Amino acid sequence: MAKRENQYDPDYVSPPGETIRDLLEERGMNQAELAVRMGRPKKTISEIINGKAAITTETALQLELVLGASARFWNSREQHYREFIARREQEKSLAAQRDWVRKFPLKALADMGYVPKVREPQELVWNTLRFLGVSSPDQWSEVFSQQQVAFRRATAFEADDFALSAWLRAGEIRAQELQPGRYDRASFIERLNGSKALTGLSMEKAVPRLQTVCAEAGVAVVFIPELPKSRVSGATRWLNPDLALIQLSARYKTNDHLWFTFFHEAAHILLHGKRAIYLESGDGDEEDEREADRWAADFLIPRDEYERFTLRRLFSREAVVAFANHLGIAPGIVVGRLQHDGLLPFRQLNGLKVRFRWARDVVWSQSRKAPTLQTPHP
Repeated sequence: MAKRENQYDPDYVSPPGETIRDLLEERGMNQAELAVRMGRPKKTISEIINGKAAITTETALQLELVLGASARFWNSREQHYREFIARREQEKSLAAQRDWVRKFPLKALADMGYVPKVREPQELVWNTLRFLGVSSPDQWSEVFSQQQVAFRRATAFEADDFALSAWLRAGEIRAQELQPGRYDRASFIERLNGSKALTGLSMEKAVPRLQTVCAEAGVAVVFIPELPKSRVSGATRWLNPDLALIQLSARYKTNDHLWFTFFHEAAHILLHGKRAIYLESGDGDEEDEREADRWAADFLIPRDEYERFTLRRLFSREAVVAFANHLGIAPGIVVGRLQHDGLLPFRQLNGLKVRFRWARDVVWSQSRKAPTLQTPHP
């Protein structure tokens, strides 16, 4: 079995009773005499020596007086032995869960640095449970069932539960690394206004700036690649009453989709309650989703400005770029809006959209490398 990092994992630990037996032999003392000297029943002493009964704090103090070794020594021996026994029992239980753990997208999680690449069944299960932050498959089921109660998603949204829960958990871990402040609504709105200018930057520059300014307002923004079968482009939820999380997968690898999804998720934070978990797959039709769509669309391109611009009906590249510059947003966002509204064919002006890809060249923490968005250079 592979050793876990920075952890001593012995193959065998003797019970404390063996040390007691050795000391009795040195002193020429039997168990009956030890029982009398300690004031304990002979049966109890026999069970302690044979590892059937634990050494309590009181027993450790008595052993210190009678046999000489410190109470701390006896307590430590007992603790190590019981931990060893419990860990071996845990490993048997974990090995039996190999079929359960293989339902998760382990290869993708390993490639992203969330779990190590190991072969032993116990280690596969142990590392996955540690990543998920639960103690057993049963606890995972309970945690995920609680999340499902809070899910708000499109009727057509079909995702694998194991992949979806792993993707959501990855977002929680990234959010903790950002160390965001406490949520402040006014501050968040102010930062959203400033974030529109970020849409014209490359992904390498825009993403860290977006994360920094939003974290200052108590909103963690994380980018986690879509896991196989997760089928999700974004999610919004509250990790606690003072911390909101926007999680994006950049499923549709163009800047118009990415930025609209971000502002759509921001709308959920501003407009809707803290108990729901909003999952986006690109086909939401519930009222909350439509409301978030309207808010994001009008926030990026104010309605009155949009109506005046669309009166022309003929949209040249130059006109779209000029309008985008006037609004202070990326031209691709204007193209995406026109295409969505049926005012521009989907095959036209796509050159104004910026495509991006996932790369693995940015360190997110001291110990882990993770994918980041990267704008390909011509």
